[in-house]
Amino acid sequence: MMSAAYSESIPLAQSGGETLVQVKQASKHFDVSEPWLNRLIERKPRRFLHAVDQVSFEIKKGETFGLVGESGCGKSTVARLLVGLYDCSGGEVRFEGYPLQEIDRIKESNSTSLRRKIQMIFQDPYASLNPRWTVGQIVAEPLKVHRLLESRSAIQERVAVLLGQVGLAASDAARYPHQFSGGQRQRISIARALASEPEFLVCDEPTSALDVSVQAQVLNLMKDLQKQRGLTYLFISHNLAVVRHVSDRVGVMYLGRLVEVAPNDVLFEKALHPYTRMLLDAIPDLERTGKDRTPVAGEVPNPLAPPSGCAFHPRCPKAKARCQRERPALTMVDETRQVACFAITDPDFDKRDAR
Repeated sequence: MMSAAYSESIPLAQSGGETLVQVKQASKHFDVSEPWLNRLIERKPRRFLHAVDQVSFEIKKGETFGLVGESGCGKSTVARLLVGLYDCSGGEVRFEGYPLQEIDRIKESNSTSLRRKIQMIFQDPYASLNPRWTVGQIVAEPLKVHRLLESRSAIQERVAVLLGQVGLAASDAARYPHQFSGGQRQRISIARALASEPEFLVCDEPTSALDVSVQAQVLNLMKDLQKQRGLTYLFISHNLAVVRHVSDRVGVMYLGRLVEVAPNDVLFEKALHPYTRMLLDAIPDLERTGKDRTPVAGEVPNPLAPPSGCAFHPRCPKAKARCQRERPALTMVDETRQVACFAITDPDFDKRDAR
């Protein structure tokens, strides 16, 4: 169940404005083949893991786009594609209209790289901070890398301001990460991300390692900072309850592909894709006691040997023979929603051959 603190001071950002991030048919394949000599002796082909497969979506300035799905569906790989930690195997990612792969060669009028406008908050606050650096050194690093400030005194003053903005004291700059709790460490991560004055933050399950009450504090802080600074978020989580309270639009991923994209209220009020409906039915909700619910059945298939056709068909209660042969495309079903499911997009689906 969600903490009551989530319902306070989390106004949804207004979408519908200028597009900041565009993901166009982005794919990421990893070579997981055995060593060359082993493949030669055993006569085995090379093997590729399709972590992300032709994913497309847009994020407007000032909005929060939520990305949800079971573990291993490719959410974190998408996050790394959007910050440039991975290069696309196919398709492209654009930021402010520029291809992300070329962003380091593009200079603005103030000679500052567009790279500083994109930052990431990682999942594990215990692993994402250098234990040998003080908090002051950690938060100051982006200032030095992007040469935003030169003098030592100016950097120290800026670090103190950033720590204050995330609810920490200026004196905390002299302490080390191990001296803080998990929630405080994530606040340090947020301060570090804000140091370069970014416009776009990729948040890869930033609260999954925290207690529920601490999650509420961190999420409220992030929404307050978004309102103050006009930030744009990609918020990745497997917790639908959290996504419901922070996102403006939501994309649902399954085995490396988007299966449904819709505004927050539309998706949670009436999900269309069978997988999305199964995920929502798995959320504990005392108010819905007695209502028929469809549990998430089966296991996620092996991504090295995904099912033919629609990847969800082995677990789908609506699947037919066509679903085993053909892969549905993400299709607009109304003005705001996209779904990849023949049962939704094809009016004659029920009349076709049975499974």
